[in-house]
Amino acid sequence: MGNCLFGGNPSIYTVSSNAKLESPKVQSPVKEEGKEESKLPSNPKEVEDLRRDGAANPLIAFTLNELKIITGNFRQDHVLGGGGFGSVYKGFITEDLREDLHPLHVAVKVHDGDNSFQGHREWLTEVIFLGQLSHPNLVKLVGYCCEGEHRMLIYEFMARGSVEDSLFSRGLHPLPWSIRMRIAIGAAKGLAFLHEAEKPVIYRDFKTSNILLDQEYNAKLSDFGLAKDGPVGDKSHVSTRIMGTNGYAAPEYIMTGHLTAMSDVYSYGVVLLELLTGRKSVDKFLLARGETLTDWAFPLLPQKKKVLSIVDPRLNGDYPVKAVHKVAMLAYHCLNRNPKARPLMRDIVDCLEPLQVPMETPNTGSN
Repeated sequence: MGNCLFGGNPSIYTVSSNAKLESPKVQSPVKEEGKEESKLPSNPKEVEDLRRDGAANPLIAFTLNELKIITGNFRQDHVLGGGGFGSVYKGFITEDLREDLHPLHVAVKVHDGDNSFQGHREWLTEVIFLGQLSHPNLVKLVGYCCEGEHRMLIYEFMARGSVEDSLFSRGLHPLPWSIRMRIAIGAAKGLAFLHEAEKPVIYRDFKTSNILLDQEYNAKLSDFGLAKDGPVGDKSHVSTRIMGTNGYAAPEYIMTGHLTAMSDVYSYGVVLLELLTGRKSVDKFLLARGETLTDWAFPLLPQKKKVLSIVDPRLNGDYPVKAVHKVAMLAYHCLNRNPKARPLMRDIVDCLEPLQVPMETPNTGSN
Protein backbone atom coordinates (compact mmCIF):
# COMPACT_ATOMS: atom_id res chain seq x y z
CA MET A 1 0.00 0.00 0.00
CA GLY A 2 3.00 2.30 -0.47
CA ASN A 3 1.18 4.16 -3.23
CA CYS A 4 -1.42 5.23 -0.68
CA LEU A 5 0.94 7.47 1.26
CA PHE A 6 0.27 10.96 -0.04
CA GLY A 7 2.01 14.08 1.16
CA GLY A 8 0.56 17.38 2.26
CA ASN A 9 -1.43 18.61 5.20
CA PRO A 10 -5.03 17.75 4.37
CA SER A 11 -7.88 20.01 5.37
CA ILE A 12 -10.88 21.40 3.56
CA TYR A 13 -11.76 24.96 2.80
CA THR A 14 -14.42 26.65 4.83
CA VAL A 15 -16.65 28.11 2.15
CA SER A 16 -18.64 31.19 3.07
CA SER A 17 -22.35 30.61 3.50
CA ASN A 18 -22.79 33.35 0.91
CA ALA A 19 -21.10 31.14 -1.69
CA LYS A 20 -24.30 29.27 -2.40
CA LEU A 21 -24.43 26.88 -5.32
CA GLU A 22 -27.50 26.72 -7.46
CA SER A 23 -29.23 23.35 -7.51
CA PRO A 24 -28.92 21.05 -9.31
CA LYS A 25 -26.22 22.80 -11.31
CA VAL A 26 -23.64 25.17 -9.85
CA GLN A 27 -23.76 28.37 -11.89
CA SER A 28 -21.71 31.36 -10.79
CA PRO A 29 -20.51 34.05 -13.18
CA VAL A 30 -16.81 33.90 -12.29
CA LYS A 31 -15.72 33.91 -15.88
CA GLU A 32 -17.78 33.34 -18.98
CA GLU A 33 -16.78 30.24 -20.88
CA GLY A 34 -15.68 30.96 -24.40
CA LYS A 35 -18.84 31.94 -26.23
CA GLU A 36 -19.37 29.90 -29.37
CA GLU A 37 -20.24 32.41 -32.00
CA SER A 38 -20.55 29.81 -34.71
CA LYS A 39 -23.98 28.32 -35.27
CA LEU A 40 -24.58 25.05 -33.45
CA PRO A 41 -25.37 22.09 -35.73
CA SER A 42 -29.04 21.59 -36.57
CA ASN A 43 -29.00 18.27 -38.45
CA PRO A 44 -27.00 15.00 -38.49
CA LYS A 45 -24.81 16.05 -41.44
CA GLU A 46 -23.63 19.16 -39.58
CA VAL A 47 -23.04 17.07 -36.43
CA GLU A 48 -20.95 14.54 -38.37
CA ASP A 49 -18.98 17.31 -40.06
CA LEU A 50 -18.14 18.65 -36.58
CA ARG A 51 -17.28 15.17 -35.25
CA ARG A 52 -15.16 14.18 -38.22
CA ASP A 53 -11.72 15.04 -36.84
CA GLY A 54 -12.12 13.11 -33.60
CA ALA A 55 -14.87 10.61 -34.38
CA ALA A 56 -13.17 7.44 -33.14
CA ASN A 57 -16.48 5.75 -32.30
CA PRO A 58 -19.17 5.35 -34.97
CA LEU A 59 -22.51 6.79 -33.86
CA ILE A 60 -25.92 6.23 -35.40
CA ALA A 61 -28.07 9.24 -36.29
CA PHE A 62 -31.57 8.10 -35.33
CA THR A 63 -34.71 9.73 -36.64
CA LEU A 64 -37.49 10.91 -34.35
CA ASN A 65 -39.83 8.29 -35.82
CA GLU A 66 -37.32 5.52 -35.07
CA LEU A 67 -37.07 6.65 -31.46
CA LYS A 68 -40.85 6.71 -31.14
CA ILE A 69 -40.84 3.06 -32.14
CA ILE A 70 -37.90 2.22 -29.87
CA THR A 71 -39.55 3.81 -26.79
CA GLY A 72 -43.17 2.88 -27.48
CA ASN A 73 -43.90 6.51 -28.40
CA PHE A 74 -42.18 7.72 -25.21
CA ARG A 75 -44.63 5.93 -22.95
CA GLN A 76 -44.67 7.07 -19.35
CA ASP A 77 -44.20 3.52 -18.07
CA HIS A 78 -40.91 3.46 -20.00
CA VAL A 79 -39.46 6.39 -18.01
CA LEU A 80 -36.26 5.41 -16.17
CA GLY A 81 -35.64 8.77 -14.55
CA GLY A 82 -34.86 12.36 -15.34
CA GLY A 83 -33.18 15.57 -14.33
CA GLY A 84 -32.64 19.14 -15.39
CA PHE A 85 -32.12 18.04 -19.00
CA GLY A 86 -35.41 16.12 -19.38
CA SER A 87 -36.44 12.46 -19.14
CA VAL A 88 -34.74 9.12 -19.84
CA TYR A 89 -36.77 6.31 -21.43
CA LYS A 90 -36.05 2.61 -21.72
CA GLY A 91 -36.18 1.35 -25.28
CA PHE A 92 -35.49 -1.67 -27.45
CA ILE A 93 -33.95 -1.69 -30.90
CA THR A 94 -35.04 -4.62 -33.07
CA GLU A 95 -33.27 -6.02 -36.11
CA ASP A 96 -36.32 -5.08 -38.17
CA LEU A 97 -35.74 -1.45 -37.29
CA ARG A 98 -31.97 -1.41 -37.57
CA GLU A 99 -30.26 -4.13 -39.58
CA ASP A 100 -26.86 -2.73 -38.59
CA LEU A 101 -27.50 -3.48 -34.90
CA HIS A 102 -28.16 -6.64 -32.97
CA PRO A 103 -31.35 -6.48 -30.84
CA LEU A 104 -30.38 -4.08 -28.10
CA HIS A 105 -31.86 -2.57 -24.93
CA VAL A 106 -31.09 1.15 -24.75
CA ALA A 107 -31.74 4.25 -22.65
CA VAL A 108 -32.94 7.31 -24.57
CA LYS A 109 -32.21 10.68 -22.96
CA VAL A 110 -34.56 13.37 -24.23
CA HIS A 111 -33.40 16.95 -23.76
CA ASP A 112 -36.09 19.48 -22.96
CA GLY A 113 -37.52 21.16 -26.02
CA ASP A 114 -36.76 24.75 -24.99
CA ASN A 115 -33.91 24.62 -27.55
CA SER A 116 -31.76 26.73 -25.25
CA PHE A 117 -28.19 27.40 -26.36
CA GLN A 118 -26.79 25.94 -23.12
CA GLY A 119 -28.89 22.77 -23.35
CA HIS A 120 -27.90 22.25 -26.97
CA ARG A 121 -24.24 22.84 -26.18
CA GLU A 122 -24.28 20.25 -23.36
CA TRP A 123 -26.00 17.75 -25.69
CA LEU A 124 -23.35 18.37 -28.33
CA THR A 125 -20.55 18.05 -25.75
CA GLU A 126 -21.73 14.53 -24.95
CA VAL A 127 -21.88 13.60 -28.62
CA ILE A 128 -18.34 14.90 -29.18
CA PHE A 129 -16.68 13.40 -26.10
CA LEU A 130 -18.40 9.99 -26.14
CA GLY A 131 -17.83 9.84 -29.88
CA GLN A 132 -14.09 10.07 -29.21
CA LEU A 133 -13.69 8.03 -26.02
CA SER A 134 -14.14 4.33 -25.38
CA HIS A 135 -13.42 2.52 -22.11
CA PRO A 136 -15.10 -0.25 -20.07
CA ASN A 137 -15.89 2.28 -17.32
CA LEU A 138 -17.53 4.86 -19.58
CA VAL A 139 -21.12 4.35 -20.69
CA LYS A 140 -21.36 3.58 -24.41
CA LEU A 141 -23.15 6.11 -26.59
CA VAL A 142 -24.96 4.26 -29.38
CA GLY A 143 -26.24 7.29 -31.24
CA TYR A 144 -28.16 10.55 -31.18
CA CYS A 145 -31.10 12.39 -32.70
CA CYS A 146 -30.77 15.91 -34.09
CA GLU A 147 -34.02 16.65 -35.85
CA GLY A 148 -35.78 20.01 -35.75
CA GLU A 149 -35.83 21.08 -32.11
CA HIS A 150 -35.40 17.52 -30.86
CA ARG A 151 -32.10 16.60 -29.19
CA MET A 152 -31.74 13.05 -27.86
CA LEU A 153 -28.94 10.66 -26.87
CA ILE A 154 -29.15 6.88 -27.08
CA TYR A 155 -26.98 4.91 -24.63
CA GLU A 156 -26.45 1.29 -23.77
CA PHE A 157 -29.00 0.29 -21.13
CA MET A 158 -27.58 -0.04 -17.61
CA ALA A 159 -29.73 -2.58 -15.80
CA ARG A 160 -29.11 -1.45 -12.21
CA GLY A 161 -29.49 2.29 -12.73
CA SER A 162 -27.38 4.81 -10.87
CA VAL A 163 -25.19 4.40 -7.81
CA GLU A 164 -27.33 7.10 -6.19
CA ASP A 165 -30.43 4.91 -6.52
CA SER A 166 -28.69 1.72 -5.40
CA LEU A 167 -26.90 3.32 -2.45
CA PHE A 168 -29.58 5.58 -1.00
CA SER A 169 -32.89 3.87 -1.79
CA ARG A 170 -34.41 2.70 1.48
CA GLY A 171 -36.56 0.22 -0.43
CA LEU A 172 -33.52 -1.87 -1.31
CA HIS A 173 -31.15 -3.91 0.79
CA PRO A 174 -27.89 -2.02 1.43
CA LEU A 175 -25.03 -2.51 -0.99
CA PRO A 176 -22.45 -4.87 0.57
CA TRP A 177 -18.94 -3.55 1.17
CA SER A 178 -17.58 -5.67 -1.70
CA ILE A 179 -19.89 -3.99 -4.22
CA ARG A 180 -19.08 -0.53 -2.86
CA MET A 181 -15.40 -1.26 -3.49
CA ARG A 182 -16.19 -2.58 -6.98
CA ILE A 183 -18.00 0.69 -7.72
CA ALA A 184 -15.19 2.82 -6.25
CA ILE A 185 -12.56 1.04 -8.33
CA GLY A 186 -14.56 1.11 -11.57
CA ALA A 187 -15.37 4.79 -11.24
CA ALA A 188 -11.73 5.58 -10.41
CA LYS A 189 -10.59 3.72 -13.54
CA GLY A 190 -13.03 5.75 -15.63
CA LEU A 191 -11.69 9.05 -14.28
CA ALA A 192 -8.08 7.89 -14.61
CA PHE A 193 -8.70 7.08 -18.27
CA LEU A 194 -10.16 10.55 -18.91
CA HIS A 195 -7.32 12.34 -17.13
CA GLU A 196 -4.65 10.36 -19.01
CA ALA A 197 -6.25 10.36 -22.46
CA GLU A 198 -4.18 11.65 -25.38
CA LYS A 199 -6.23 14.82 -25.03
CA PRO A 200 -6.98 14.92 -21.26
CA VAL A 201 -10.59 15.42 -20.23
CA ILE A 202 -11.90 16.91 -16.97
CA TYR A 203 -15.27 15.34 -16.16
CA ARG A 204 -16.49 18.24 -13.96
CA ASP A 205 -19.70 16.62 -12.69
CA PHE A 206 -18.60 13.45 -10.87
CA LYS A 207 -21.36 12.29 -8.50
CA THR A 208 -23.30 9.15 -7.63
CA SER A 209 -26.19 9.95 -9.98
CA ASN A 210 -23.76 10.04 -12.92
CA ILE A 211 -22.24 6.63 -12.17
CA LEU A 212 -24.37 3.89 -13.73
CA LEU A 213 -24.28 0.15 -12.98
CA ASP A 214 -24.72 -2.81 -15.30
CA GLN A 215 -26.13 -6.16 -14.23
CA GLU A 216 -22.80 -7.19 -12.62
CA TYR A 217 -22.40 -3.85 -10.79
CA ASN A 218 -19.69 -2.61 -13.13
CA ALA A 219 -19.54 1.17 -12.77
CA LYS A 220 -19.63 3.40 -15.86
CA LEU A 221 -19.48 7.18 -16.01
CA SER A 222 -22.35 8.87 -17.86
CA ASP A 223 -23.54 12.40 -18.63
CA PHE A 224 -20.61 14.22 -20.22
CA GLY A 225 -22.52 17.45 -20.79
CA LEU A 226 -20.20 19.48 -18.52
CA ALA A 227 -16.93 17.79 -19.51
CA LYS A 228 -14.05 20.04 -20.59
CA ASP A 229 -10.76 19.53 -22.38
CA GLY A 230 -7.96 19.68 -19.82
CA PRO A 231 -5.21 22.33 -19.85
CA VAL A 232 -2.48 21.91 -22.45
CA GLY A 233 1.11 23.08 -22.72
CA ASP A 234 2.28 25.20 -19.80
CA LYS A 235 -1.26 26.00 -18.63
CA SER A 236 -2.05 24.83 -15.11
CA HIS A 237 -5.84 25.07 -15.33
CA VAL A 238 -8.86 25.87 -17.47
CA SER A 239 -10.91 28.94 -16.52
CA THR A 240 -14.65 28.33 -16.82
CA ARG A 241 -17.99 29.34 -15.47
CA ILE A 242 -18.54 27.39 -12.28
CA MET A 243 -20.79 24.46 -13.12
CA GLY A 244 -21.22 21.21 -11.28
CA THR A 245 -23.40 19.94 -8.45
CA ASN A 246 -23.87 21.22 -4.92
CA GLY A 247 -21.86 19.17 -2.42
CA TYR A 248 -19.43 17.70 -4.94
CA ALA A 249 -17.64 20.69 -6.50
CA ALA A 250 -14.10 21.36 -5.27
CA PRO A 251 -13.90 24.45 -3.01
CA GLU A 252 -11.04 26.10 -4.91
CA TYR A 253 -13.03 25.71 -8.14
CA ILE A 254 -16.07 27.34 -6.53
CA MET A 255 -13.94 30.27 -5.41
CA THR A 256 -11.87 30.84 -8.53
CA GLY A 257 -13.40 29.09 -11.52
CA HIS A 258 -10.01 27.42 -12.10
CA LEU A 259 -10.69 23.86 -13.24
CA THR A 260 -8.10 21.05 -13.08
CA ALA A 261 -8.11 17.27 -12.95
CA MET A 262 -7.74 17.70 -9.18
CA SER A 263 -11.27 19.15 -9.15
CA ASP A 264 -12.48 15.68 -10.22
CA VAL A 265 -10.32 14.09 -7.51
CA TYR A 266 -12.06 16.18 -4.85
CA SER A 267 -15.47 15.10 -6.18
CA TYR A 268 -14.25 11.52 -6.13
CA GLY A 269 -13.38 11.94 -2.45
CA VAL A 270 -16.95 13.07 -1.75
CA VAL A 271 -18.32 9.96 -3.50
CA LEU A 272 -15.95 7.78 -1.43
CA LEU A 273 -17.49 9.38 1.68
CA GLU A 274 -20.97 8.54 0.40
CA LEU A 275 -19.99 4.92 -0.19
CA LEU A 276 -18.37 4.76 3.25
CA THR A 277 -21.15 6.42 5.25
CA GLY A 278 -24.31 5.73 3.28
CA ARG A 279 -25.12 9.46 3.52
CA LYS A 280 -25.65 11.91 0.69
CA SER A 281 -23.18 14.72 0.03
CA VAL A 282 -25.90 17.15 1.11
CA ASP A 283 -27.58 15.19 3.90
CA LYS A 284 -30.82 16.60 5.33
CA PHE A 285 -29.93 15.72 8.92
CA LEU A 286 -26.47 17.29 8.65
CA LEU A 287 -27.78 20.27 6.71
CA ALA A 288 -30.10 21.06 9.60
CA ARG A 289 -26.93 21.42 11.71
CA GLY A 290 -25.33 23.63 9.08
CA GLU A 291 -22.95 20.91 7.87
CA THR A 292 -22.29 19.09 4.63
CA LEU A 293 -21.10 15.49 4.55
CA THR A 294 -17.48 16.65 4.15
CA ASP A 295 -17.78 19.09 7.07
CA TRP A 296 -19.03 16.30 9.32
CA ALA A 297 -16.85 13.40 8.21
CA PHE A 298 -13.54 15.01 7.32
CA PRO A 299 -12.11 15.49 10.85
CA LEU A 300 -12.91 11.86 11.70
CA LEU A 301 -11.34 10.21 8.66
CA PRO A 302 -7.74 9.93 10.00
CA GLN A 303 -8.89 8.72 13.44
CA LYS A 304 -8.97 4.92 13.33
CA LYS A 305 -11.38 4.49 16.22
CA LYS A 306 -13.71 7.36 15.46
CA VAL A 307 -14.00 6.71 11.73
CA LEU A 308 -15.79 3.43 12.41
CA SER A 309 -18.60 5.44 13.99
CA ILE A 310 -19.46 7.03 10.64
CA VAL A 311 -19.51 3.85 8.54
CA ASP A 312 -22.96 3.12 7.09
CA PRO A 313 -24.83 1.45 9.98
CA ARG A 314 -26.87 -0.57 7.47
CA LEU A 315 -23.73 -2.67 6.86
CA ASN A 316 -24.12 -4.00 10.42
CA GLY A 317 -20.37 -4.13 10.89
CA ASP A 318 -19.93 -6.50 7.93
CA TYR A 319 -16.77 -4.98 6.46
CA PRO A 320 -12.99 -5.40 6.81
CA VAL A 321 -11.83 -2.80 9.32
CA LYS A 322 -8.38 -2.36 7.79
CA ALA A 323 -9.95 -1.68 4.40
CA VAL A 324 -12.26 0.92 5.95
CA HIS A 325 -9.26 2.69 7.47
CA LYS A 326 -7.47 2.75 4.11
CA VAL A 327 -10.53 4.02 2.24
CA ALA A 328 -11.07 6.69 4.88
CA MET A 329 -7.48 7.91 4.55
CA LEU A 330 -7.77 7.89 0.77
CA ALA A 331 -10.89 10.08 1.00
CA TYR A 332 -9.00 12.34 3.42
CA HIS A 333 -6.23 12.88 0.87
CA CYS A 334 -8.68 13.43 -2.00
CA LEU A 335 -10.24 16.26 0.04
CA ASN A 336 -6.91 17.97 0.71
CA ARG A 337 -7.31 21.77 0.69
CA ASN A 338 -4.27 22.01 -1.58
CA PRO A 339 -5.32 20.64 -5.00
CA LYS A 340 -1.72 19.88 -5.93
CA ALA A 341 -1.39 17.59 -2.90
CA ARG A 342 -4.33 15.39 -3.91
CA PRO A 343 -3.47 11.98 -5.37
CA LEU A 344 -3.66 11.23 -9.08
CA MET A 345 -6.52 9.00 -10.15
CA ARG A 346 -4.11 6.27 -11.30
CA ASP A 347 -2.62 6.19 -7.78
CA ILE A 348 -6.12 5.95 -6.33
CA VAL A 349 -6.77 2.90 -8.53
CA ASP A 350 -3.52 1.35 -7.28
CA CYS A 351 -4.60 1.95 -3.67
CA LEU A 352 -8.04 0.45 -4.08
CA GLU A 353 -7.35 -2.63 -6.18
CA PRO A 354 -5.71 -4.58 -3.31
CA LEU A 355 -8.87 -3.98 -1.26
CA GLN A 356 -11.10 -5.97 -3.62
CA VAL A 357 -12.82 -8.95 -2.05
CA PRO A 358 -15.18 -11.54 -3.59
CA MET A 359 -18.38 -9.74 -4.53
CA GLU A 360 -21.56 -10.42 -2.61
CA THR A 361 -24.84 -9.90 -4.44
CA PRO A 362 -27.33 -8.02 -2.25
CA ASN A 363 -30.70 -9.57 -1.60
CA THR A 364 -33.59 -8.04 -3.52
CA GLY A 365 -36.74 -6.70 -1.99
CA SER A 366 -37.54 -4.42 0.92
CA ASN A 367 -35.89 -4.31 4.29
